[in-house]
Amino acid sequence: MEKLIVANWKLNPITFKEAKDLFGAVKKHAKVKNTQVVICPPFVYLPLLKGLSLGSQNISSEQKGAFTGEISALQLKDLNIEYVIIGHSERRKHFSETNETVNKKIKMALEAGLKVIFCIGENEGEEKNTILQNQITKGLADVLPAQMEQVVIAYEPVWAIGTGKNCSTEETKSAVESIKNTLISLYGSQIAENTRILYGGSVNSTNSAEYLKNGEVNGLLIGGASLKPDEFIAIVKSTE
Repeated sequence: MEKLIVANWKLNPITFKEAKDLFGAVKKHAKVKNTQVVICPPFVYLPLLKGLSLGSQNISSEQKGAFTGEISALQLKDLNIEYVIIGHSERRKHFSETNETVNKKIKMALEAGLKVIFCIGENEGEEKNTILQNQITKGLADVLPAQMEQVVIAYEPVWAIGTGKNCSTEETKSAVESIKNTLISLYGSQIAENTRILYGGSVNSTNSAEYLKNGEVNGLLIGGASLKPDEFIAIVKSTE
């Protein structure tokens, strides 16, 4: 199965020149066999960057209409954007997105022909298996088996994002097992095995290879490290 390395730039960088320089450095050096690199910059840079697969960091739960400031799945598809991140913990925390909101966005994206990077993860102190099962079951409600080919699940324990307290490979394997068990209950074993699962949360070039080798994941979702070209390129090359 092809590895998937996703860069989530979040609300960075501030200028297009910085974005173009960062993108150019990655495009020049981060092409690796059997690995797809996806860059998810702020909305304003999406039409301006060419040469690597692109993803959006968010979409509206509405298709069109009187929703000032929103960006629809159909508008992204018209720009030839391939992926969209949905359900990121920062969206859940800062913008009060619920599992139901996430589900509506996932269905909207899939209907428009976008591939979904569906983020799930527990807060510190929460019971991991219960949270993951709940987020997956509600987030994928009414998503058809045939549509699951376009869904990637990204496990990001909230307590590990941007904290330097990355999840151990044993904890990651446990989460992957929980995710697959939930997918089996919803869709059967074949879809569960064919659904790509990523890990995200304080990933860097020092630990990335360990996740890919021993964490039973099919790729990585990178935050802060994706803003450092040499660091991100080293992470991509760790898939080799």
